[in-house]
Amino acid sequence: MLRRLAAGFLVLLGLAVAAPTGALALDLDTARAQGLVGERYDGLIGPVQGGGEVQALVARINSERMEEYRRIAEQRGVPVSAVQKLVGEKLVNNAAPGTFVMTPSGDWRKK
Repeated sequence: MLRRLAAGFLVLLGLAVAAPTGALALDLDTARAQGLVGERYDGLIGPVQGGGEVQALVARINSERMEEYRRIAEQRGVPVSAVQKLVGEKLVNNAAPGTFVMTPSGDWRKK
């Protein structure tokens, strides 16, 4: 099962790294670099600090990620939560030094 999930990971990693910015001035890379958002173990991002623009970015990125997670889960015949767990662990483990990641206990820490 993990092997099937890993095949979709590269697509998701590309989605996470190069998420489209749309009309928002704030993009994911900038928000990460500024410590406004961080990666979570469930494959989503969370707001570390910031206001409405950060919240809008988080909502948009998480919506895009969940859409992709559902698509991959359906293709592979696995639960969405399994895709989220695999991708989340990879995103947290591969996060660049200095970026925020959420610990399993729910606290933010700088990597």
